[in-house]
Amino acid sequence: MPQRLVVVGGDAGGLTAATNARRLRPAADLQIVVFERGPWASFSACGEPYFVSGEIAEFDALLIRSPEEFAEQGISVHLRHEVTAIDTAAHRVTVRDLESSRESTVDYDMLVYATGARARHAPIEGRDLAGVHEMHLLADALAVRSVIESDPRPQRGVVVGGGYVGLEMAEALHVRGLHTTIVASRGGLLGGSIDPEMSEHLAERVRALGIQVDVGHRVERINGEGGRVISVDGEGRTILADLVILATGTEPRVELARAAGLRIGESGGVWVDDHQRTSAPDVYAAGDCAEVTDRITGRPLNLHLGTIANRQGRVAGLNIGGVDEVFPGVLGTAITKVHDLEVSRTGVTEAQARNAGIDVAVATFEATTMAGNWPASTSMRVRALADRATRQIIGAQIIGGPTAAKRIDTIAMAIWNSMTVDAMVNVDLSYAPPFSGAWDPVAVAARKLQAVLGGVG
Repeated sequence: MPQRLVVVGGDAGGLTAATNARRLRPAADLQIVVFERGPWASFSACGEPYFVSGEIAEFDALLIRSPEEFAEQGISVHLRHEVTAIDTAAHRVTVRDLESSRESTVDYDMLVYATGARARHAPIEGRDLAGVHEMHLLADALAVRSVIESDPRPQRGVVVGGGYVGLEMAEALHVRGLHTTIVASRGGLLGGSIDPEMSEHLAERVRALGIQVDVGHRVERINGEGGRVISVDGEGRTILADLVILATGTEPRVELARAAGLRIGESGGVWVDDHQRTSAPDVYAAGDCAEVTDRITGRPLNLHLGTIANRQGRVAGLNIGGVDEVFPGVLGTAITKVHDLEVSRTGVTEAQARNAGIDVAVATFEATTMAGNWPASTSMRVRALADRATRQIIGAQIIGGPTAAKRIDTIAMAIWNSMTVDAMVNVDLSYAPPFSGAWDPVAVAARKLQAVLGGVG
């Protein structure tokens, strides 16, 4: 008889695990059953803001693969089925069909816990008013786009939250012609992901695009009239709004794991080892619900990035398939944009480095995206960090015009491979005026850090 793999959650982490396990083990050897509580599986959550803006025109473009396509691989995907309990001793799950409310039990030999994350519910009075929407699920994107395209169309939008989704939704509303305001907490735009100096610079650049940025104020109440939102109040100021997007972050879905006795890590995500195994026998975890390890500090993190979910799912699936595969940790590399303004980061911030006891060197400078005399060249700001003791690059943040932000990948590769600033200076990077100056900003970052650390620069 074949073994059975049960996957709890039908998006990036879970389905990547399923497909990689299937690659190595045929259906005669491994039965794979996936339970997804929502109406869609295998979708692009990262594309949702661009569906709202209309840049992704059709909803179906957000759907990557259908249950029928998975069935062709011998992977059985059950939508609108919620796993309500996991019995790790009996190797059994309880499943509720959300359409019929019928419950059943399913035995497993191995299980992948991939429940993802949920929107964090900020305690704001008036969040239930018409015109107030969270932004996390595909259903949220559908609802917001419907409101924007309704008659009469909203004129003023407020985005509560200055993280990646908040920035992307502000762009989406602005593209749609709404007078748009971002209200960010005291941490500022991308607070915690980039250093305060860079966050302030980002806010200035976003304001220059015509989007209002209100930093350092907590939204206390959403006001309504006739059941619909009319304004947002926060610490002595009122902002008019007929559409409010709550983008106040996400948190891992771990309740089911906790009830099953799985160890929850200090980051709040499900604890896993370097093979994605949980504390329970034959149970793996991957994606937004699971912990990762910071490669620089060694500390546990819970990051909600599709790149990480896919890589963790791959490792879990390969190990289920019989391969000895290790997940090596993360740098938290991330990128986004607001219109033509790009922002990216990798590694640790200055605060994170100091909190980890690292004696950090920092260099911040202005550069251009292309050769200075190239007509399309625009400005960019780079902040780079190195460990004084080892002279290794440990972090970077970039804000600038088109083509600026993807340079973060070059720096991420340098950090991943423990390169020193001295080695990075002489890396043979490409040059032509339409792409960069003779000294690419990545190499300039290494030179600047070299000078701070004591060197030629």
